[in-house]
Amino acid sequence: MSRLILFNKPFRVLCQFTDREGRSTLADRPTLADRPTLADYIPVKDVYAAGRLDYDSEGLLLLTDDGRLQQAIADPRHKQSKVYWAQVEGIPDRRAIDRLRGGVRLGDGPTRPARARIIPEPDVWPRVPPIRYRQSVPTAWLELTLTEGRNRQVRRMTAAVGHPTLRLIRWAIGPWTLDGLPPGQWRELSHD
Repeated sequence: MSRLILFNKPFRVLCQFTDREGRSTLADRPTLADRPTLADYIPVKDVYAAGRLDYDSEGLLLLTDDGRLQQAIADPRHKQSKVYWAQVEGIPDRRAIDRLRGGVRLGDGPTRPARARIIPEPDVWPRVPPIRYRQSVPTAWLELTLTEGRNRQVRRMTAAVGHPTLRLIRWAIGPWTLDGLPPGQWRELSHD
């Protein structure tokens, strides 16, 4: 039986068990002591992340000790759907939503079509630190469902349609969701 761990990765946590970069020489970059890793949250040996979640993104991360399961979850050829909630700058109009749905041309080529819709502000935990609010610029929440996983894809897609992402939460991967899982917490499921 394989182990499968669902983890709600907090903002600014590295999606690996060690910090391979070490200290940064840039004053505005976090130092080694400021960059928590998965090891700070998950005291389980021999499990590995099935996919990635950027340092500045939050939400569902799956970890397993089963290489086949890890590949089935993470490999884009399997087209495992991933649901993201993105708080974006401005209020996307119909044209922006249609562009997201049809696929957006990025520097590394067009994306696959995505399911995209505006949603009410979800009932989620506060982010620490909070996003930068500007009184003159409203924000909206989008739900995007992707079947590929390019580097910083949601952020690049929303920026390409004129609505930069301010906060990004991955809510679901395939059948697994964050439902009932607070940030920084994990739970294990048995998986055959």
